[in-house]
Amino acid sequence: MNVFRLTGDLSHLAAIIILLLKIWRSRSCAGISGKSQILFAIVFTTRYLDLLTSFISLYNTCMKVIYIGCAYATVYLIYAKFRATYDGNHDSFRVEFLVVPVGGLSVLINHDFSPLEILWTFSIYLESVAILPQLFMISKTGEAETITTHYLFSLGLYRALYLFNWIWRFYFEGFFDMIAVVAGAVQTILYCDFFYLYVTKVLKGKKLSLPA
Repeated sequence: MNVFRLTGDLSHLAAIIILLLKIWRSRSCAGISGKSQILFAIVFTTRYLDLLTSFISLYNTCMKVIYIGCAYATVYLIYAKFRATYDGNHDSFRVEFLVVPVGGLSVLINHDFSPLEILWTFSIYLESVAILPQLFMISKTGEAETITTHYLFSLGLYRALYLFNWIWRFYFEGFFDMIAVVAGAVQTILYCDFFYLYVTKVLKGKKLSLPA
């Protein structure tokens, strides 16, 4: 544990809470990609199967359970409770173009050819691109609610902070995980344009809008 991992975890948790509160308080999931949320639910499920086989710490276990529970709660709100407000027409990204290549890559490139390790690797690869349906949806609608941009910023910040976590661990612990670092870098790069728009527009009180 270090300050970058802790703040990264808190930023991730903040993103999840922001999203859930946005949907619950507005009684609407408009502007939210259900496909991205399904991918995140798959990410947490496949990554945290070690809950069934090992115990690291109470903090670790609690955070994993919270992530899994909140992911499925979000999917439930979008596809069941507030389904009438879900914009399926704009949430049209072909997720099979992400899941299939990621699945193949996780079988080919992993730390150990075992079921749990392959599923963990799959979750790392998939998380790096899971936000693409949401970004694609924003590009199609041409705008995003301010609260949605706060969610995306917190999510992107979490990945950026985790990159610093890996750097810290390399220099102070001698630990380096190429798969996690490369996937995290890819994910952070995907957020770069959004970060720029967030700083230049949202933080100045303007609505985030793009050419449709």
